[in-house]
Amino acid sequence: MSPARYALRRLVLGLLQVLTAASAVYALTEALPGDAAVVRAGDNPDPARIAALRDELGLNVSAFDGFTGWLAGIAHGDLGTSLASGRPVAQELARGLAPTALLAFGTLALVVPVAVLLGAAAAARERGLLDRGLTVVGVALYSVPEFALAVVLVAVFALHLGWLPATAVGAGSDLTAEPAFLVLPFVVLAIRPVCSLARLVRVGLLDAYASEHVRHARRLGLSSRRVLCRHALPGALAPAAQHLARTADWLLGGVVVVEAVFVVPGLGTALVDAVAARDVAVVQGLAVVFAATTVAVNLLADLAAFRLAPRAGVAT
Repeated sequence: MSPARYALRRLVLGLLQVLTAASAVYALTEALPGDAAVVRAGDNPDPARIAALRDELGLNVSAFDGFTGWLAGIAHGDLGTSLASGRPVAQELARGLAPTALLAFGTLALVVPVAVLLGAAAAARERGLLDRGLTVVGVALYSVPEFALAVVLVAVFALHLGWLPATAVGAGSDLTAEPAFLVLPFVVLAIRPVCSLARLVRVGLLDAYASEHVRHARRLGLSSRRVLCRHALPGALAPAAQHLARTADWLLGGVVVVEAVFVVPGLGTALVDAVAARDVAVVQGLAVVFAATTVAVNLLADLAAFRLAPRAGVAT
């Protein structure tokens, strides 16, 4: 199968997945108890005031009309209007996009080289002290949930030692202005992906080293670096590329937790605030953004795996 045809097939499947996810989220948010009108009415809501607020916010339309109108808006790039602020949902999400993108892409940029280096080092010294040590430490760190790890790191490095700030309060939306705010969030987000990806790279390299074409390259007298970079690593990175896509999926959820713990003003914080305010328009908009991002990342990973190992790409 040609790369173009494979990409087209995956793109069509991805669009269907986004539509399915958007439909499911819309149905679930419509089933939530209460709505934005009840939240706005306060602790002692007056039924007449709630009814008036529902008319004002447009919450009295049928589920079918609301769903079709919402889908039509998405098709034209309109995610709707926030029920809490009255501003466009796209504008609300744009405010938190930069911190979340910085955390997600910064974590991926940190995870890939560190995991490949650790996996290659462990594979080069199979069953050695470094390999066993990385295995033990990796399994231990991978078993710790993000929120628990975040609390421990804050207690040690922020409260006890005072080396780093505990939260991003006061940093504003431009976190790059104060890099110290990013250290702990990056560490929390990167540890589990590094552990899992490094083990996958190690296993892939060991399989590659045992393959006939790598053995033949060694018999030809090629340097160890050339054997690793030109013959062993590309095949080992094919499954790692697809695992990296799953890591990106996980980061979408991990960022929500990390932003809540470290008070980072990103999309995760916007999601928590929208759920608390029953701002279903923002929740639905975030769901579409997360679903589209997940599909795009998986598409890129599948194309990378197809390029590195075409037969593995077709199998998926």
